[in-house]
Amino acid sequence: MGTLQRPRDIPQILLLVLFLALMIIACLWIIQPFILGFAWAATIVIATWPVLLRLQRMLFGRRSLAVLVMTLLLFLLFVIPIALLVNSVVDGSAPLVHDITSGTLELPDLAWLNSIPFIGAKLYQGWHSLLDMGGSAIMAKVRPYIGTTTTWFVGQAAHIGRFLLHCGLMLLFSALLYWQGEKVAFGIRYFATRLASKRGDAAVLLAGQAIRAVALGVVVTALTQAILGGIGLAITGVPYATLLTVVMIFSCLVQLGPLIVLIPSIIWLYWTGDTTWGTVLLVWSCVVGTMDNFIRPVLIRMGADLPMILILSGVIGGLVAFGMIGLFIGPVVLAVSWRLFDAWMHEVPPPTTDPDQVLEELQQFDMSGEKKA
Repeated sequence: MGTLQRPRDIPQILLLVLFLALMIIACLWIIQPFILGFAWAATIVIATWPVLLRLQRMLFGRRSLAVLVMTLLLFLLFVIPIALLVNSVVDGSAPLVHDITSGTLELPDLAWLNSIPFIGAKLYQGWHSLLDMGGSAIMAKVRPYIGTTTTWFVGQAAHIGRFLLHCGLMLLFSALLYWQGEKVAFGIRYFATRLASKRGDAAVLLAGQAIRAVALGVVVTALTQAILGGIGLAITGVPYATLLTVVMIFSCLVQLGPLIVLIPSIIWLYWTGDTTWGTVLLVWSCVVGTMDNFIRPVLIRMGADLPMILILSGVIGGLVAFGMIGLFIGPVVLAVSWRLFDAWMHEVPPPTTDPDQVLEELQQFDMSGEKKA
């Protein structure tokens, strides 16, 4: 006679699940200030791990020296430029914000319109006719929208201290992950294996490929183009070169490219009569604007190929959700989710691989899904 199976204690199971859920929520609540900094650090460490190993071999196998060098490089490449850019944005935009909010901003004269052949004089006369008929009224209608946009940017600038704090946490977590990278990777893979066996381990590897693809193929390409474009603006004497460099970084991250800033700058140099520097910036823009066609494919193939619409959504959504740090984290989150979902979709083979057979089976059903008589 078989042994009687003990009935399940449903209240005990529910209380156990509730207790575990509360513990997980409490832990996430406690570590919430560090999540963004850690995610940023993990992205950088995964993307630059081969560089660390190469440095370690060059430095006589000393991991401590390699970690020190990588941390200093991250400080020079991220913290100092970001701090300078943020400071320049605040200083450069302060007069404009003051003029808009105080109502002292006046529409420009646009005298340079007369230099445009054939239609320049008519454009200039039409512009001044518009000003004479109600330029102040136009500004009165436009100013509320400008003020709303300005208020949003001021609100983002209020989080500068928090963003710099995340930069410091990124450096700290990056150093720790560099130091104990193998142990952390083994722990994550072991946890994933406990959750989903071999599928969990494969998911971790796919996530690493997606992170590397975004970090190398998107962020590195965008920063390279924007920085080189900013150097060209500074050398040719274009005003507000730092602010325009920030705009170029964002435009490159959303896959619009640097030419959206460089072309108006070239036109401005020619209209001001500085044809020599305008020609220099034109040649430099041709180099900077096309280099992503060579850099991005190579870097993305080092990680994983991802749809550009996914990167665009990640950049914009990350910026809205997390602020400036979301420019880096947003695409990574969407890319990892996309790679895992795509792998799950293609894991099970379709019921049939013959297209004619599939079409023949579908023709047996009408639009409502019912089988035809």
